[in-house]
Amino acid sequence: MNLRSKRLNLFSSAVFYELSNLTEKRKQDGLPVFPLGIGSPDLPPPLHSIDVLREALLDPSSFSYQRTEGLTDFRACISRFMAAQYGVQVDPECEVLPLIGAQDGLSHITLALVDPGDIVLIPDPGYPIYEVAVHLAGATPYFYPLRGEHDFLPDWSMIPSSIAERAKLMILNFPGNPTTVVGSRRVFEEAIHFARLHKIAIIHDAAYIELQFDEHQTPSFLSVPGAKELGIELHSLSKTFNFAGARVAFAVGQQDMLEALRIVKSQVDYGIFMPIQKAAMATLDNDRGHHRSLRAMYQERRDQFLAPLHAAGWDIRIPEGTMFVFAHTFGHDSRTFARRLLEETGVVSVPGVGFGPSGEGYVRFAMVTSKDELSDIASQIAKKIDRLRNRQT
Repeated sequence: MNLRSKRLNLFSSAVFYELSNLTEKRKQDGLPVFPLGIGSPDLPPPLHSIDVLREALLDPSSFSYQRTEGLTDFRACISRFMAAQYGVQVDPECEVLPLIGAQDGLSHITLALVDPGDIVLIPDPGYPIYEVAVHLAGATPYFYPLRGEHDFLPDWSMIPSSIAERAKLMILNFPGNPTTVVGSRRVFEEAIHFARLHKIAIIHDAAYIELQFDEHQTPSFLSVPGAKELGIELHSLSKTFNFAGARVAFAVGQQDMLEALRIVKSQVDYGIFMPIQKAAMATLDNDRGHHRSLRAMYQERRDQFLAPLHAAGWDIRIPEGTMFVFAHTFGHDSRTFARRLLEETGVVSVPGVGFGPSGEGYVRFAMVTSKDELSDIASQIAKKIDRLRNRQT
């Protein structure tokens, strides 16, 4: 008896499952493994937020059910943060919705906004939950390609009018995972123009908006005129404040979209654990230079990792943001290259094809260990660069 639904066959988990098995076997064989696959921060949250979390845990009322829309004070805090950090005004009563991690919002928003037969435009390559969420809603994903020769930016003129007219929702992601490319005001203006023309709602996944380097600064999507009338933006504390396991994020923007999302969430979960909300408030209200130091740290990690690889002749594009490096595979298919890289060096990467068809020919590394270890890992890869470049699949 087959107990699984047919929709599970649409999920692209095979790439990740295969690599996980190979990694586990290597560990069992006693061989070294350097896990640069999953983008899980290796540092703690700001210490003052941990103090607030600890204190809140001692309050018995913290363990009661929480409302889906979160604490009133938390929504007000998010509103202050958006105004101070991005110059964006959002009403805490109706334009702010806390989330149990950004993936919560991304996976539920399609259930709230699209129906079977609708098309959702998703970036390719892009974060896998985009496609999964569309399938869960019974809608149809359309991959708009982000190509290296076009600086990994969307070209809306390439989307057929027959697709655009059926599209109900589009997803943007800047700085991009896995492409590491930052956006710009012009990129958002072009997306808004296209969306208005075809009556498409927009979600901007801004999970990495604070991790930008070399003076790059993607603005908030909502800071662009017209954005708040047709879209929402998702922010996460997972990477920006190292709260990944705590699962806390928020959506801001278009009131009706947020209300639709709130209704879905009210049926599938409760609100965020109260101590987590209070710790998040302390974090957003008291940055204390955390953003600047985090950017500097990841930029240094990026540079330490790339230096030996560039010296060895691997012409990897320098990331403009995020905590990742997106590297071409010398023409090899990404699954084979990632497997060979693991076998030759012990370094775990993610095959680009796991992020969509246009991710083929790339692998993604996560900068989730110290700069010195990253330098050592890159040096080990550099020693095997000729074998990786020339080895036949």
